Formats: sequence, structure tokens, C-alpha cells
Amino acid sequence: MKKYALNEITFMQYIFLNFGMVVSIGFLSLPRVLAEQAGTSGWIALIIVWLISSAASLIVIQVMKKYPDGTLLDLLTAYLGKWAGKVAAVLFALYLFYYGYTGLIYTILITKQYLLPQTPAYIIMLLLLIPTYVIVRNGPRILGRYVEVIMLLSLWIPLVYLIPLKDAHWLRLLPVLKEGWKPVFSAVPSTFYYHIGFSTTFILYPFLKNKRKAAAGIIISYILTMLMFLFITVICFVYFSPDEIMEYNEPTINVLKTIEFKFIARIEVLFISFYLLIFSLSWIPTMYMSVFCTTWLIGKQDHRNHLRLLWLFIAVGTYFFMPNFFQSEQMNTLLGQIGLVVEYMVPACLLLYVWIHDRLGWRKHL
Repeated sequence: MKKYALNEITFMQYIFLNFGMVVSIGFLSLPRVLAEQAGTSGWIALIIVWLISSAASLIVIQVMKKYPDGTLLDLLTAYLGKWAGKVAAVLFALYLFYYGYTGLIYTILITKQYLLPQTPAYIIMLLLLIPTYVIVRNGPRILGRYVEVIMLLSLWIPLVYLIPLKDAHWLRLLPVLKEGWKPVFSAVPSTFYYHIGFSTTFILYPFLKNKRKAAAGIIISYILTMLMFLFITVICFVYFSPDEIMEYNEPTINVLKTIEFKFIARIEVLFISFYLLIFSLSWIPTMYMSVFCTTWLIGKQDHRNHLRLLWLFIAVGTYFFMPNFFQSEQMNTLLGQIGLVVEYMVPACLLLYVWIHDRLGWRKHL
């Protein structure tokens, strides 16, 4: 019997998990970042990074094919020994925790700014952590169903963003490459932050029911990511002027203020309330995978005790310290730098090592 057979996820859930984690929060500020770096030609950087990210994600799949019934931690233990697996478990758990924590902090800041300005941050944190615990404690199968439901409930969002196009000025996109390729390439490094998340395949791969579709799943999820990012970026570029878009930290939210209904005054508040479900895809899956790594470290399968400790640590920590928007921006920048190493450099080096390892016949058996 397969080690992780009882918690298998479907092909569709696998796609939605990867897609949801990548687009969960980044799309709010992405148009502004691209405009600052490359002007209205910034959308080209999205395509470049999409090609690089797709190639890197396929490398991750190729690595995991070497040990299809185990996670990265199991693979490293088989190839490099148990201490390599333990070190990787600690580092990967820390990375995933930091990934999820930055998403939580940013969500709280957005919630306080638009929805609950008078509510203390630690109260909002508790309100977010309670449903998080309920979902995460049940493992990847329930997690996959949760993500699937959120994605299906969000299908109407792109249609709403078509409404501001009645006031769009498409000539703002012209001329393409008005300042050449240099600004576009300068926007590529900062755009990598908005595409990190596919390294979770290192943990999710053995849970996938049909592993032969893993490569197709990751490609589909990144095609959806590119289309979503291009869609929202182009809408902001053609609605706001090149100077105006840089005045807003989250132009994706500000563009909603132009939509008017007689029965609601501030429609962006309604949207942000729903966005909280999408934002949760940045920390709920990573929180599970973080405690999965720590329980694997001690040879256990029940992750609930570690989840309770992590839950308590975050809740108490928020009471004593809550980052502001500037500190959150710094955290996101650091996450992008760490993610560039973890998700792009490490898989390439690992694939090269595994290839040499098998080529030279160092491995006797798995």
C-alpha cells in the first residue's frame, strides 16, 4: 500500500492548489510593481517569468519522478542519507512557515485597512486561525476540497473586472517597448516573487492520485496564473494613467471603486470580504505542509499536535508584535529572494545531482 494513499488528491485539486497559492495575494500589488519597473510594457515581464517558472516547475516534477511514492524529504533520505532528509525537513518547514506567515500578515493589514480598522490585529489573527485549524487538521484531502470550492466560487470575479473597461484607454499600452527591453528585464527579478509557490510540489506530489498527470497539472496551473496576472495587469494599465497607477499600493482594489450599484456604496469592501477566502490559499496549504515536515522529522504521521503548537505560537506572537505595511513589504521582498533560491536554484542542482548519482550507479536501491 502506498504511504500516502489515504490522503490522495485529484488532478483538479492539484491544479487549483498550485494556482491558488501563487495568485492568492500577489495580484493586488502586481500591476503597480510592473508599472514602476517597466511602465506599460511590464506585462511582457510576466510572460518571461512564466516561461522560466514553468521550466523550473517541470524540473521539480522530474526530480520527484525519481521517488514517486515519497516527498522530497524521503527522496533526500534515500539519496543522501537520513541527516540530509532531516536538515531539509527543518529548512523546508521554516520556508513554508515564513511563506504562510507573510500571507497572514498581509491579509490582516488589508482587513484592518478596509474592513475592521478598529479591531486589534491579534483578534483578526484569531478569527483567521480558527477556520485554518479546522481545515488543516484533516489533511490534504480536505484541503484539496476546500481549495476546489474556493476556486469554483471565484469564477465570477473576472467578469466583474470587465466593467471598468468601459472607461479604458487602450492606447496607453502603446507603443510596446517604448523604452526598449532594458526596463522589461529589470522588472523580471521583482516579478519572481509573484510566481513562487510551485516548490510545494515537493510535498504534494506523492498525494496526487495520478502522478503521470503531474507535469500537465503544473503547466495548466501556470497557464492559468499567467492569464490571471495578464488580465488584471492589462485592466489596470488601460484604466489608470502611467503616473496614476503608481499612486496606489493595491490598484486591483482601487479599480473596483469605479463600479457603482444603487444598493451598495463601497463595492470594494464587499469584494475584499470575499477575497479573504482567496487570500487564505497563501497560508492554509503552507501551514499544513510546514507541520507535515516537522512531524516527518520525528517519524510521526499525526500532525495535529504540531499544528496546535504552531497555531498558539502565531496567535501569541501577534499579540506582542504586528508588522506594519512597510515591514510587510520588506518581508515579501525577503520571501522573494529566498524563494528564488529554494524554488529555482535548488531543484536544478538537485536534478543534476540525482542524474549523476543514477548515471554513475552510486545508488544500490531505494
